[in-house]
Amino acid sequence: MKLVEALSLLQTADPADLPLPVALICGFTSQPLLTFLAAHMRLRVPGRRIEVLEGRFGDLTGNLERYLSAPCGFAAMVLEWADLDSRLGWRQHGGWGRARINDITAVVERQLGIIQGLLAGAAQSGIVAVALPSVEAAPVEPVAGWQYGQLQSRLDALAASFAANLSALPHVRLVSPSRLAALSSLHQRLNVKTWNQAGFPYQLPHADALASLLALLLQPPSPRKGIITDLDNTLWAGILGEVGVDGVAWDLDHHAAQYGAYQQMLQSLADSGALVAVASKNDPRLVQAAFERTDILLRADSVFPVDCHWGPKSDSVTRILQAWNISGDSVVFIDDSALELAEVHNAHPGLECLPFETEPNQVAALVRRLADLFGKASDSAEDSLRLQSLRAGAELRGGAGGKVSLEQVLASAAGVLTIVSVSDPPNPRALELVNKTNQFNLNGRRFTEAEWFNRLRSPEYFVWMASYTDRFGPLGNISVLAGHISEDGDLDLDTWVLSCRAFGRRIEYAMLGALFERLRIQRIGFRFEATERNGPLQELLNTVTGAPPVSGSLLGAVDFDQRKLPWYMRIEYPYG
Repeated sequence: MKLVEALSLLQTADPADLPLPVALICGFTSQPLLTFLAAHMRLRVPGRRIEVLEGRFGDLTGNLERYLSAPCGFAAMVLEWADLDSRLGWRQHGGWGRARINDITAVVERQLGIIQGLLAGAAQSGIVAVALPSVEAAPVEPVAGWQYGQLQSRLDALAASFAANLSALPHVRLVSPSRLAALSSLHQRLNVKTWNQAGFPYQLPHADALASLLALLLQPPSPRKGIITDLDNTLWAGILGEVGVDGVAWDLDHHAAQYGAYQQMLQSLADSGALVAVASKNDPRLVQAAFERTDILLRADSVFPVDCHWGPKSDSVTRILQAWNISGDSVVFIDDSALELAEVHNAHPGLECLPFETEPNQVAALVRRLADLFGKASDSAEDSLRLQSLRAGAELRGGAGGKVSLEQVLASAAGVLTIVSVSDPPNPRALELVNKTNQFNLNGRRFTEAEWFNRLRSPEYFVWMASYTDRFGPLGNISVLAGHISEDGDLDLDTWVLSCRAFGRRIEYAMLGALFERLRIQRIGFRFEATERNGPLQELLNTVTGAPPVSGSLLGAVDFDQRKLPWYMRIEYPYG
């Protein structure tokens, strides 16, 4: 992005948009990095007016302390060596030479320790994106440029230790040096002229690259939920029906190690909670036998469903999406055939279709692409339950589709809905649910961590989170609702989400019943807004209120009793 493009983008913001403050914490002059950061955040969070707050020149730790004393929610901290010791820069002079190495490294270590201590004690301040020093330190030690000198090696060791400690903090996210290097060459970053004249150390392309990564850390794209893969010449080398179960390969001995790397990536994604399914034109018995090989790297119990037949693959994709109960725009389809990719894309245009090209470097690029699409800062307990709950849901639907009615299946499920009040410090799963749930979402509103924390701290609001289990297995934390009691005694409900894997068990009816019973209210007002994807929520409100939902739709206790569907679960409130 050019600087003029960034300025033009910011000028398109509507002054009436809800502001989104972002603090830029650095020791140098923040412009024009501030402009690039605001522009990239505007792209990441459309509909919000970005307000980037800058600190004082030359006071990195002071700027961090001031931000932490009154956090605004998002913060980007950019370190440079000269901010840790001015002798490592070009702007101020303090003397160079080997005699100063020990003193400089001691100062840098002390400064990094102060920053680390401040960040470690600021868990409730919101997300902080941190960029390690990205321009070379001045040549304090007189060694040739092709030699790795003592000072630089010690500085790099301090930075590595600092980064390792920060990466363990859940609210701190670090810019990847390798990704920054791919976007901005090391020797095209420093601008000594602007540093000396204006206190800004970067060439503009580097400032743009750095800002783009900081914005991605502060507002990352939602991870994809599922991947549907072909088998022949994709998951393994060879055509199963021609070479047999023992003939397909994914190892070095058969010059097929790239297929093994792809399998490893899929298993890693499955272990982190991503859904993995197979769509293949193959004999199901041969496929089952191939997955029983002891050397396969993608375990059969990590794949669901496996859809093998000889019809169009778009039909397989349709059935898989129905089994997962998610939309295609959360899913990636991978196949080695351009024809199959085109056929699936035409039938499911929201699906991202990626080719599997067998050349090892291309497979490596695909694996890295999958890491970008599915990557998360950390795994949650619910991630490990996702596949289990989908299998359980299929079992429940299978029972209901036979001679046993749905009512009988639900009545015999022995369900338990547990509702707890979310307080400060919060359970991070609550905000994750609110920000990632689409189909059953009252209005589609997303929150920054600071906005969510402020809500939890407000005595006016209550926030409930519900978990569920039955004889088919646990679902984990699957619903969040929040609101406040108005002056006339009605409940003003402005946040309500329910995970798609919980659909079909009447949990939504049980939660409405719990609101009426527990809060002793007579009416619920819904801050509803239609979105492109919250059809299931609209259907529920239409059923219980007797009319298509609008903002401010009301539901009375008597009407709810008349229109509700029965639920068979026990509701527990373990904390009173």
